[in-house]
Amino acid sequence: MSYFRSLLLVAAVAVISTACGSAVENTSANSKAAANANTTTAANAAATAAAAAPSKDTIAVIEKSGWEAWKNRDGKVQAEILSDRYIGFTPTGRATKAASVEAMSKQNCKVNSYSWSDEQFKMIGSDVAVLTFKADQDYTCDGKKGDTPTWSATVYVREGDKWKNVFYGETKAVDAKAPPAKAKTGEAKAAETKPDDLTTTLMAIETKGWDAWKTRDVKGVEDVMAKDFMYFSGRGRLERADAIKNWAEPKCTGLGYSFAEPAGIQLSKDAALVTYKANVTGTCDGIAVAPTLWVASFDVKEGDAWKNAFYMDLPR
Repeated sequence: MSYFRSLLLVAAVAVISTACGSAVENTSANSKAAANANTTTAANAAATAAAAAPSKDTIAVIEKSGWEAWKNRDGKVQAEILSDRYIGFTPTGRATKAASVEAMSKQNCKVNSYSWSDEQFKMIGSDVAVLTFKADQDYTCDGKKGDTPTWSATVYVREGDKWKNVFYGETKAVDAKAPPAKAKTGEAKAAETKPDDLTTTLMAIETKGWDAWKTRDVKGVEDVMAKDFMYFSGRGRLERADAIKNWAEPKCTGLGYSFAEPAGIQLSKDAALVTYKANVTGTCDGIAVAPTLWVASFDVKEGDAWKNAFYMDLPR
């Protein structure tokens, strides 16, 4: 609501200024300059404070403006919100800022309503903010009804005095006992490229964690996790202790995995993101593991070591 209160305040100031035009004209040039300087200073201070100390409400206001842009097919608003480094997941693969803005403007979608619940906010380092929530949505795209409810994660990064959306992912909410989706077949394979140094570093952490899961090495799983780690999926959130239990306690057989198309992004001096495809085999407690996934893994620096702070996977 703070966003709309700000709009009302701007409108009120405009009305007052118009009604008192003669008084304004009698104000000295020096007084005008001083007033303008004070206003600019106050605005800059407010913007800097917002960027320096985000809250759940601060990020939620920006995110909801993005949802309204989606509802109204307003690519211009979306372009203002997204970071140039933005990455997201779609049914056909990764989406960049340019692709997302174009799709927003051209999509054949009708959004009737949406609502959020169970919002939770966390920071990754000092410059990356994560908002997770459950979304109920009533919409169709190309005549097909969209998934609802979904678990959604949106990540913002500080860029100057603004917070920009650098990642968005959502996955249909599922019951913990539901069987995984079938493996996707016939995927077009991207040309293999040599990963850069950051991607190589981040994927070494992913490999260490996945190897520990595969060999049922609880300590190895713990070693790659930051102290405030969160796992996020269609089953919702798991904090560090519950995530460790979720990966370590089940009786598993035939576990295996392979990675494809990794891509790392430096978000700040102490936070980074790597996204990739994971193909997985095996069963845990008699239930097949999800066979094909997109993964978004956010790492934070703890001392000199990168640790996994927020991990999201979703079927592809």
